[in-house]
Amino acid sequence: MRRRLLISGMCLLAVSTAFSQATKPAAKQQFKTSWGDPDLQGVWTGDDYYGVPFERPDRYGNRRYLTDAEYAERAKEVDVLSTSVQAGVYPNAGYWARQKGVDAKAVPTNWTEFARRAPRQTALVVEPENGKIPPLTPQAEALRAKIAADRKPRPESWLDISTYDRCISRGVAGSIFPVIYGNGTQIVQQPGLVAIRYEMIHETRLIPIDPADKPRPHAPAALKTYMGDPRGHWEGNTLVVETTNFLAGNLGIGGNGGGTPYSDALKLTEHFTRVGARTIQYELHVDDPKTYTAPWTVAFTITQEPGYSIFEYACHEGNYAMRNSLSAARAEEAAAAKK
Repeated sequence: MRRRLLISGMCLLAVSTAFSQATKPAAKQQFKTSWGDPDLQGVWTGDDYYGVPFERPDRYGNRRYLTDAEYAERAKEVDVLSTSVQAGVYPNAGYWARQKGVDAKAVPTNWTEFARRAPRQTALVVEPENGKIPPLTPQAEALRAKIAADRKPRPESWLDISTYDRCISRGVAGSIFPVIYGNGTQIVQQPGLVAIRYEMIHETRLIPIDPADKPRPHAPAALKTYMGDPRGHWEGNTLVVETTNFLAGNLGIGGNGGGTPYSDALKLTEHFTRVGARTIQYELHVDDPKTYTAPWTVAFTITQEPGYSIFEYACHEGNYAMRNSLSAARAEEAAAAKK
């Protein structure tokens, strides 16, 4: 009898131990470099979020995420898009075409990148609560009106061709926001330094990392660049990058650097948080009091995809596109003058 009780007790203990181990929350996976910093290294892409509206459509109100029914619709159309692009045929891009306001057949499939996962976010802008970019300041409204008034039917010089179209820069925001193709972002780390290389235009940012309570000062205000002057620090497992010293009047906070040009007061604060083996949560906080009446924030995830690598980005090889655009404009003017 005692032997039976002992065996029964041992079995009960084993079952109890196994149950407690099975029900205990799994330890959160840590991604660390060999020197102990959070590990963000690899090639990442924002392809999943291409086609998600930048600002939230009115029909979603203040909802950051789709309902199950809305998500099912988006997932179905993302699958059609992805499958069509892989097959090299024009996609039936109902949802995407409605958001972009374009004919799906105008999109060359050999340029288009689509992942197979549909995001639940209703828009890329997550703050303010309505998912809309705050109104422009009077100063920015005047600048936008001047740009529209000065726009010419044909470029008269290189000044009439955008910084992006001249293959110079898309800026920090324009380099990571998901667009039609070339959404690769490569992150490389070493102690005290993080490098971020973007697939399109191939710009690379070198970000010095300091303790959060002892940041090194930014470069003098007179030293300004397209990509600004970044400073980084770790907050737990999150890389926080504050960038200032931007050249004003060239690029905006939009895809490929589009949108109303920002001012020299712009400060961008980025958060990179590794949330899984193949996922980084990315956030960009925009603070430009000369351009926007309030700060605002964009958020989305970037992922690692099997086989995704950064290819050469030759842009318009040898800058022929700009020369040809200008020469074609002059030829059109000469032809019109003869009539």
